Order: sequence, then C-alpha cells, then structure tokens
Amino acid sequence: MIVLTKIDLSDDSDSYAERARSVQPGLSVESVNALDRSTFDGVTAWIERGSTVALVGSSGVGKSTLLNTLAETNIAATGEIRDDDKKGRHTTSHRALHRLPGGGLLIDVPGIRELKVAEVEGALATVFDDIEAMALNCRFTDCLHEAEPGCAVLNAVDSGDIPARRLQNYLKLLRENERNSASLAEKRSRGRAFAKHVKQAKAQKQDQGSGN
Repeated sequence: MIVLTKIDLSDDSDSYAERARSVQPGLSVESVNALDRSTFDGVTAWIERGSTVALVGSSGVGKSTLLNTLAETNIAATGEIRDDDKKGRHTTSHRALHRLPGGGLLIDVPGIRELKVAEVEGALATVFDDIEAMALNCRFTDCLHEAEPGCAVLNAVDSGDIPARRLQNYLKLLRENERNSASLAEKRSRGRAFAKHVKQAKAQKQDQGSGN
C-alpha cells in the first residue's frame, strides 16, 4: 500500500493519488494528514488484530508522525525537512516494534536512502505487463523502445494507450538493473582476482619455507 502523507499541504492531493494508482491496476493508495486521525480509516483497515505492518520511506516523509497517530501517543521523535536541500533528518535511528491500540504490530525503521528492485525481470514483467506485451509487436526483437522504427511501444505512447511517463519509468528501471548487474559482475571479478592473489602468495610462502 502507498500512503501519501501531508495532504494538508496540497490543494490538489487527489491528482497525486491518481498518479500513484496509475503505476499498476489495483494498487492501494491512501492519502492522509498524519496529524489528523480522522483521515486514517483507509490505513487502519490494513492493520488488523494480530497483523504486522512496516513503514518504509525516505527520511522526512512523516513515518514517525504516522506511527504516533496510529499509536495514539508520542512514542517516536519527529523532525523537520531541512531548508537547504529539502531532505529529512534521520529522527529514527533503529528498528523498533510497536503494539498498536487495535492489536496490530507496527515496525518502524530508519529512513531509506536508496531503493533497489529485487528479481527485476520478474518485477518488470508484472508491473509493466502492458509494455512487455506490446513489445512483442515491435519490428525488432531487441528493440530498446527509444527511437527504433516500427516500435510498437512508442506507437502506443503516441496514440495515448501507454502514458509516456510510464515508459520512462520502465526504461529507467531497465538501465538501473543493467548498472547494478555490471557492478555485481565487477565485484565478483575483483573477488576472484583477490582470491587468486592470496592463493599465489600462500604458494610462494610455502616455497620459501621449504627452501625452494
């Protein structure tokens, strides 16, 4: 579930909710004013007695305030967004499990700095199934959906069947996956080279010890 906080700071919070829902059909999106519990009905409906939920998001988005409102008491410190870079301070420095009045459990974690998608290929096929299905109609099997002639995906964007922003997000995730895969391959290569160096050093030391 996606929770959009601080709706009291926007005159058009509904448009942000619609943009979030457009990511994937059936995605649950709730908009709340973290200081007003009357806006929490959609959120609390997900926290049943005996269930465990977690708040995940960047520093400053209002996780600690959400927790305090859900817990009906101030159990987490809150902070402000910095004026210089508009980013949040890490008011939560460790993981903590809290029992809520309704019987559910809530895990509060420090603000995240970076998100990476696990099992990217399967995730993309699920979230962007419309783009992947359309790509089967491209003229070239290795089409990058950027400027190739006969690209069915670009044609779908031009006709409005696929939002341009959705294609941009899809391509961005593909590029990130390529970079992460390359970085992983480099790390493995360095690891193998280091292991080989250690093995050679040990062999040389043994030779020296045997007088060879």
